[in-house]
Amino acid sequence: MEGNGCLGSFFQRCKPYIAMISLQFGYAGMNIITKVSLNQGMSHYVLVVYRHAFATAAIAPFAIILERKVRPKITFPIFMQMFVLGLLGPVIDQNLYYAGLKYTSPTFSCAMSNMLPAMTFVMAVLCRMEVVHIKKVRCQAKVIGTIVTVAGAMFMTLYKGQVINLMWSAHVHNQTSSVTATTGSTDKDWVKGSILLIIATLAWASFFILQAVTLRRYSAQLSLTTIVCFLGTLQSIAVTFVMEHKPSAWTIGWDMNLLAAAYAGIVSSSIAYYVQGLVMQKRGPVFVTAFSPLMMIIVAIMGSFILAEKIYLGGVLGGILIVAGLYAVLWGKYKEHKEKEAETIPEAVKENGENDNTAGMIQEIEANNDIEMQRNQANNVSLPAVAITVPISQAPMVAMEAPRA
Repeated sequence: MEGNGCLGSFFQRCKPYIAMISLQFGYAGMNIITKVSLNQGMSHYVLVVYRHAFATAAIAPFAIILERKVRPKITFPIFMQMFVLGLLGPVIDQNLYYAGLKYTSPTFSCAMSNMLPAMTFVMAVLCRMEVVHIKKVRCQAKVIGTIVTVAGAMFMTLYKGQVINLMWSAHVHNQTSSVTATTGSTDKDWVKGSILLIIATLAWASFFILQAVTLRRYSAQLSLTTIVCFLGTLQSIAVTFVMEHKPSAWTIGWDMNLLAAAYAGIVSSSIAYYVQGLVMQKRGPVFVTAFSPLMMIIVAIMGSFILAEKIYLGGVLGGILIVAGLYAVLWGKYKEHKEKEAETIPEAVKENGENDNTAGMIQEIEANNDIEMQRNQANNVSLPAVAITVPISQAPMVAMEAPRA
């Protein structure tokens, strides 16, 4: 029984780690499947529409059932914030990310996505949601980490470098050299894709900032996600009608295109949101964000196996800089969280100290009263014994006899 209890406790401690690692595999699969679908000619505008349609259908039942009693009223300002959230996330971010993914590679796109914490930090400072005390080490770490992250992204964009041949994928590259020659991105497309990915990450950071503001006034998270996905679906339909003039672009069958849309909508938008919310409640957002570089490693390995993806030296060096900057920012956020927790302790100690001082004063007053009583008794020794003993002895007798009656 004791062994089972220890095993259960160990599993409970490991659950957040298992959940986040599994989620990174889910994100990695989304990048690989989406890349295959885009290479087969599917429009990324149509893919965004189908993805968020699947996401809305998957999240809506949970929002309707679980939040039917706690759903706040939607006012016009809140609706406008939801509308902008749908524009930033599903429309701008996803379309530009898929376009950048089409021009570059899954590993490169994942590396660029690691700029998200640094961009969010910069926007939070500009919006006065976070204060920077430059003399503190934690703030210096966040600023330096942001600069290093941006430098890594610029390095990946401007320098491609030589191809790094991995041992397990050398034979795959040789067999598919003719295919990659026709489908590979040129240097011009690589820079274009990098710029699109940077703008997409900036839009995603803006989404997080506005989402934090919206949740203060509309706390039903599942309902908010459902409405944002639904509005994003409608907005994506409008954008697709403008950008895609061929009706055949909307055609989707039982193929990789359907799998990419369903997988991205259900796994990357529905399950991912639920899992991240659970882990974030227990371990905080820093813990959740810290696992994002793992996705880049998983995608690099899976991409070299499945897509015969070529990994370039510039991407590796830039990715290392981005990860280093990312963890510098996360370390600063972690220290900031610890300092905020430490600041609450002195207040509690101060309150306890005030209570202790009050109790000490009361004890001191009582002690002084006892001393005064002893002095009075010493001064009144010459009084008759009746005046001293009769009131003292009679009161306890009355007090003891009263309950018996």
